[in-house]
Amino acid sequence: MGKSDFLTPKAIANRIKSKGLQKLRWYCQMCQKQCRDENGFKCHCMSESHQRQLLLASENPQQFMDYFSEEFRNDFLELLRRRFGLCKVDETPKGWYIQYIDRDPETIRRQLELEKKKKQDLDDEEKTAKFIEEQVRRGLEGKEQEAPVFTELSRENDEEKVAFNLSKGASSSTATSSKSSSLGPSALKVIEATASVKRKEPSHSSAQSKEKKKKKSALDEIMEIEEEKKRAARTDYWLQPEIIVKIITKRLGEKYHKKKGIVKEVIDKYTAVVKMIDSGDKLKLDQTHLETVIPAPGKRILVLNGGYRGNEGTLESINEKTFSATIVIETGPLKGRRVEGIQYEDISKLA
Repeated sequence: MGKSDFLTPKAIANRIKSKGLQKLRWYCQMCQKQCRDENGFKCHCMSESHQRQLLLASENPQQFMDYFSEEFRNDFLELLRRRFGLCKVDETPKGWYIQYIDRDPETIRRQLELEKKKKQDLDDEEKTAKFIEEQVRRGLEGKEQEAPVFTELSRENDEEKVAFNLSKGASSSTATSSKSSSLGPSALKVIEATASVKRKEPSHSSAQSKEKKKKKSALDEIMEIEEEKKRAARTDYWLQPEIIVKIITKRLGEKYHKKKGIVKEVIDKYTAVVKMIDSGDKLKLDQTHLETVIPAPGKRILVLNGGYRGNEGTLESINEKTFSATIVIETGPLKGRRVEGIQYEDISKLA
């Protein structure tokens, strides 16, 4: 048999080597050709086909790089698809996140213990939350009862004697009564002088002290805290659908300058599609090119910013000196509330 025969051991060995894996340093990515050794790779680089492929790649290198990247990505994802039992793959905004799953029994045991501990912690937190809710409920029920009102010491008749009873039982009450009856005239004069000084105080001071001593209920305090948070919750955007606005930019010409329109749509919080009232034209404008419209008293308005955002109401009056208005809320849980000091830019007329 000749050396070039197809079935010779050398020919078979060469075919086996060509099908197997070779060194990456002898692989030409541009021509997608695998060389068996360094000499073969050198001969391939000097070949005419390789030089011609280099010229084609130099004309549009980005296209070739994208093709190679896409090929690698597809092959890599195909490999992961077949090996999902060994790793966990997630697609995040920053890219693909691959996590290897450890099948070691000791690792699995530790994970189970950790999950059990987390579940116990959650149960304890739920119990604590329920206990706090129960305490708050009981506190609110107790606060609903009328709190005692403390009054000042006073008497209508100056000749009437003043007696103090600090007894805690039958024996102490007897002793106290005997002591009060045994007071001398000098002690009575001191008590009468003290009572007369208290009577001279103005009546409104006693009323103020009563109001201060009255404690607010927990529900009232919570509502005040929530309202204070709402007042501070302001944003830099205020556009809302179905409100009337005025165009203040001059870039659109005199046809639209100082003209009013209705906001039909809000895009990305800061842009509005406005339909002009006069002409019916639709314009896409930024909120910096618009301003709110304050109606006449008695008209309906919408709150655009602050703690009462989104509530509809009625304009009661305006204060031109402070550029503010007084409104009455007509929707939501605060219906019927009268709010003062609302700035002009926080409300606008409803269409």
